[in-house]
Amino acid sequence: MKRFPTLFAGALLALAGAQAVHAAQDDIDVNRLNNSLDQLANDPTLGNYAQAEQGRAHDAINRLAQARSRDRAHELYLAERRVDLAKASAQLQDAQLKLTQLDREHDQILLDNSRREADRARRELERQRMQYQMAQEETARLQQQGEAYSQAAEQARNEAAKAKRLAAAQSKVARAARREAELATKVAKAMRSQMQSGEEAPAAPAKEPKKP
Repeated sequence: MKRFPTLFAGALLALAGAQAVHAAQDDIDVNRLNNSLDQLANDPTLGNYAQAEQGRAHDAINRLAQARSRDRAHELYLAERRVDLAKASAQLQDAQLKLTQLDREHDQILLDNSRREADRARRELERQRMQYQMAQEETARLQQQGEAYSQAAEQARNEAAKAKRLAAAQSKVARAARREAELATKVAKAMRSQMQSGEEAPAAPAKEPKKP
């Protein structure tokens, strides 16, 4: 009879030990999941994302801590998936935000490039306009210079024509003077001849009319 109480007491101790081991295992899983979720919440980059999923994960961990033995495996699975989902959602939201920022930066780069291209196009257009204006001014200068050369050439031609006419007139005067000189020489010779011979000097011949 004494052996039965002893066996019963041993069974109770074994059951209590098993329950203690089971409770310790529960505490390990709960602590592990809480620590994982705390790391996510305290992360400076990801902690502000997926707040709803983090709340659901906390609820799942609490249900795991309160679950009965027969429900523990199911609640552990759900709690682990909730924690994983919270992490994945936070990483996804962070990636989406970074992608949005990259898109904005890309758009800004494209906008800046477009502005730079527009500035370059305006500068090139201004350079071409200046070149065109300089070409027009050079053309006008050459035209004025050409007109001045033409006027100078025309004036030179007129001066040459005047000089030619003057030279022709002077040549006529010189020929008339030579004829008069020749005539005077003939008259003088005739007078000397008459004086030598004592004869009356003949009348001087009439002057020849000047040739035009």
